[in-house]
Amino acid sequence: MPPLWRDEFSATSPPNTTFAPSAASLGIPAVRHIISTTMDNGIRLTGMVKAGGCAAKLSPGILEQVLGRLPKQIDANVLVGFETSDDAGVYQLSPELALVQTVDFFTPIVDDPFTFGQIAAANALSDVYAMGGRPISALSIVGFPNSGRDLGILEAILRGGLSKMQEAGCSVLGGHSIADDEIKFGYAVTGLINPQKVLKNVGAQPGDHLIFTKRLGTGVIAAALKKGAAPRVAVEAAILSMCTLNRAALEVALPFTIHAATDVTGFSLLGHAREMAVGSKVSLALESRQFEFLPEALELARQGYLSGGLKRNQEFIGGCVEFDAEVPEDVRNLLFDPQTSGGLLLSVAALDAARLLQALHARGIEGQMVGRVIEKTHPLMWVR
Repeated sequence: MPPLWRDEFSATSPPNTTFAPSAASLGIPAVRHIISTTMDNGIRLTGMVKAGGCAAKLSPGILEQVLGRLPKQIDANVLVGFETSDDAGVYQLSPELALVQTVDFFTPIVDDPFTFGQIAAANALSDVYAMGGRPISALSIVGFPNSGRDLGILEAILRGGLSKMQEAGCSVLGGHSIADDEIKFGYAVTGLINPQKVLKNVGAQPGDHLIFTKRLGTGVIAAALKKGAAPRVAVEAAILSMCTLNRAALEVALPFTIHAATDVTGFSLLGHAREMAVGSKVSLALESRQFEFLPEALELARQGYLSGGLKRNQEFIGGCVEFDAEVPEDVRNLLFDPQTSGGLLLSVAALDAARLLQALHARGIEGQMVGRVIEKTHPLMWVR
């Protein structure tokens, strides 16, 4: 089979360049069309950036140092600020209504511009879903070379993002752009929520079960893709996962007793789990064999396709987690792997956990029971 991704990125789009059509209900056939179209056009956005997707985030250690020195805000209407590193902020407008606000943007994690736009939108929307909210409006954030060339690529990115926002029922009202040699794209998203029904990344209780709603591995697949080594089956599965909104998972989860929730993105499964454990003053016992991984992700981790973001996550979180000796190195690495548009991690009351898992599966969502919440102890997180 010929190489999936070409080695060079043309400075200008080839004549009559076309990009992948919208796929609101994306499936493998649509993904395969996207990949073949991108290959035919000679487009390689990932070759233009140092790190792709949420792997491009600043180290969580740097953020914690800086944010910890900022003065606390005093506003009774701020229901969720940045103190607990939650997925979005929540500001109360009335006893029945609050705003959910978030912003998320990053560099290309795939080569097709339209698909990159879709993934960036799904990733930004996810923060609102993680809080239990309903996204209503968004503003786009664009960094793009100021050469005046490649405008078809920029248009395709914007079209991809808009298509995913339309799928979510979220109106794009405008945006802001700057000249930047590295392409960047994302959104500031506003949602609505009842102040009494906010899901936070704190509040997990001993006895809760932990459910995760997507497979892991987008980071190692993206790292391999950047080096032209990602198998087709891995790219197909990663695109399908990253383009899938967390809306359905939230809709299934809301009728059940959810004590804490977060979406898993650049700080990895263990990084976001750490925030939940620290903020809830509990510890977490995780079952490595219960996690599901994207096709070829374990093999790519064994081959060493580990992003800088993964290594930064290990440096920051490593002291908080203890692994049983039987947990393989590749599995350990994937638990530190920075995810883009990852799944929801839910801390669910024990009596509801099995029924929620069944409901997720009935909706076609790959939910996994991955651990439980225990009384605070040392280590903060234990993986067996």
